[in-house]
Amino acid sequence: MKVCEITGKVAVVGNNVSHSNLKTKRKFSPNLKTKRFWSEEEGRWITLKVSTSGIKTINKKGLAAALKDAVAPKKIY
Repeated sequence: MKVCEITGKVAVVGNNVSHSNLKTKRKFSPNLKTKRFWSEEEGRWITLKVSTSGIKTINKKGLAAALKDAVAPKKIY
């Protein structure tokens, strides 16, 4: 499932709207990237699946603080 490990963003549902105003269901997926971050505390690389806004959050707060404040992934049954 496509979930950002920092912000908790998931896909949302919307409509494709044609020129004749017909509506069909579609999904808006979050802009996820698989990115490696260097952890100074652990001395190793950590690979995360994060949205681009999650990358900005890590750059602003730092990796350790962002992981501490990370939203737990939502479980959808």
